[in-house]
Amino acid sequence: MRRLTWIAPVLASVLLAGSGCLSPRPVYRGGTRGAASLVSGLSQRGTASFYAEAFHGRRTASGEIYDMNSMTCAHRTLPFGTILDVENLENGSTVTVRVNDRGPFVGGRIIDLSRAAADRLGMIGPGTSEVVLRVVGFRGEDG
Repeated sequence: MRRLTWIAPVLASVLLAGSGCLSPRPVYRGGTRGAASLVSGLSQRGTASFYAEAFHGRRTASGEIYDMNSMTCAHRTLPFGTILDVENLENGSTVTVRVNDRGPFVGGRIIDLSRAAADRLGMIGPGTSEVVLRVVGFRGEDG
């Protein structure tokens, strides 16, 4: 019996220490929290790709349903609701899109565009294009 008396305090300590690791991270829907002022004027250059049609109708990271005919995009870090002008450096065409998803998760790419946005930029055939992104605004959940 004497050997087992130390188990309860040790077990309690381990459980209490581990419970802090189980706390969920806060989720900021819509990317609000002063995000617009943090990214206003940001410019980024790199490779753009676009979503496969198989994602049409599926839920995005923001909770919105992906519509391949809308002017939306995925970016790894910009807040949901960020409005971007995307310029195709290969042909000079420009489109305005709203961030509503996370990605792309392919190395070397900076943005995944909806099919409609990619079509406007003339990148459906090649599949990718060199682009410049410019943050031009922000639209939160309510606006």
